[in-house]
Amino acid sequence: MAHLIHPTAIVDDGAQVGDGSRIWHWAHVCGGARIGNDCSLGQNVFIGNDVVIGNNVKIQNNVSVYDAVRLEDDVFCGPSMVFTNVHNPRSAIARKAEYRPTLVKRGATLGANCTIVCGATIGEFAFVGAGAVITHDVPAFALMVGVPARRVGWLDETGVRLQGTGLVASEAGVSYYITDTECRRA
Repeated sequence: MAHLIHPTAIVDDGAQVGDGSRIWHWAHVCGGARIGNDCSLGQNVFIGNDVVIGNNVKIQNNVSVYDAVRLEDDVFCGPSMVFTNVHNPRSAIARKAEYRPTLVKRGATLGANCTIVCGATIGEFAFVGAGAVITHDVPAFALMVGVPARRVGWLDETGVRLQGTGLVASEAGVSYYITDTECRRA
């Protein structure tokens, strides 16, 4: 199965685009990027050279995925959300050697207009709410909101809120072990 690239999109020589992936209007994928299978890159998306995107990743309109960002399988990037790669940018000072890597683990959701400050790891199936600003690592299954973002709860793999502590069963029948600082499949 081939990939689909809209005629207005630019995919530089050397970029790897997996089977079934779709790259839409006015997107730009740089030559060193690696994009997995069955991904969707919306209108006006930019993908840098040093970017790795897993399978079944959805990147909505107006998102720039800069160098040193890694997105694992099944990640969702909402419209106009923001990644950074330099912690203290200055126009007159080149800091490409100082990029801080960002890792978004499998199944995480990054809501519309949220910002991920470089150097953070977003845990598996975490959910960053619309407009939130992430300045530090996010645990797996965490629900993060606010500026700066804080954890306000836990979600299961399907995005349904989990209640309680100890051994908790989700609506989907999967058990999770929850403490004040951690949520994991039991």
